[in-house]
Amino acid sequence: MKHGECNLVEAGTPAMKGETSYPSSAYLFCVWSWIGTGSSNIESAQSPDISRTWYPPLEKTISCLSKLYRCLEPAVFTGLAQEAVEVCSLSIQKASKLIAKRSSAMDGQLFLIKFLLILREQIAPFDIEFSVTHKELDFSHLLEHLRRILRGQASLFDWSRSSSLARTLSPRVLESQIDAKKELEKSLKATCEEFIMSVTKLVVDPMLSFVTKVTAVKVALSAGSQNQKESALTKPLKDQAFATPEKVAELVQKVTSAIQQELPRVMGKMKLYLQNPATRAILFKPIKTNIVEAHAQVHSLLKSEYSPEDIQNVVNMISIQDLQAQLDNLM
Repeated sequence: MKHGECNLVEAGTPAMKGETSYPSSAYLFCVWSWIGTGSSNIESAQSPDISRTWYPPLEKTISCLSKLYRCLEPAVFTGLAQEAVEVCSLSIQKASKLIAKRSSAMDGQLFLIKFLLILREQIAPFDIEFSVTHKELDFSHLLEHLRRILRGQASLFDWSRSSSLARTLSPRVLESQIDAKKELEKSLKATCEEFIMSVTKLVVDPMLSFVTKVTAVKVALSAGSQNQKESALTKPLKDQAFATPEKVAELVQKVTSAIQQELPRVMGKMKLYLQNPATRAILFKPIKTNIVEAHAQVHSLLKSEYSPEDIQNVVNMISIQDLQAQLDNLM
């Protein structure tokens, strides 16, 4: 193989202009595919060579490994593949940070999820372990022995203890195992969890803050003196400054607006980056669960702390069943 035919881009290499121009480049590709195929659905458009839309270091890594897979001994290929996957993963993570700065944190997260998923999918056919054991010599323990010699507590020329000295001066062999595939899975899982929590907070943060405050008030009451409890019992939750029916109605309206305006934008970004509906469904499921759970907690508080008139005439909160149907329609 000639030098330059298989060039793996290292994680430290600055991304070229255009390589991190997401989401614009992803959007343009979707529109191009849509027009080129004459399809009425952008999501169904397929490119004859989808790998050309990948982040370049990923495309080069997979292309290189595919060419070498049948040409090298398994042990040699395993070492190369492990390092290539590790470097490629780091490169994708670095690019996602640049995209987060240039576009938004959500674009960075979805970029990372998209291409880590592709990397995981593309290395699956390679029938190898992506784990290698590194051995290195450790001389750090010699430092203490040299200090003892300098302090006169030991002698370098004590031949009566030559065997002991030989053991002391012998380096230790340290072994460390690196599994690039497991590290890839760990990064993917962490990014998905981060995305799920960021969307959850974007939509239902007012409700989560309200429930947290109510919990804090109840904990403070349970830990207070008898006089404090009796004094607090004369003031229902709905009379607290942060929990009046009007305040609750205000936070409910904020969440409703977020579901109607912000969440569709999030789903639009998800469709832009993740063309597979099954992938989007898996990622959206915990988001939906979190949103429904936040509403259920507020419903429970309303039922136990507020009058039916307040619930119906002031707060006017959506039912859980209608909420679930509304969220399902976003998919």
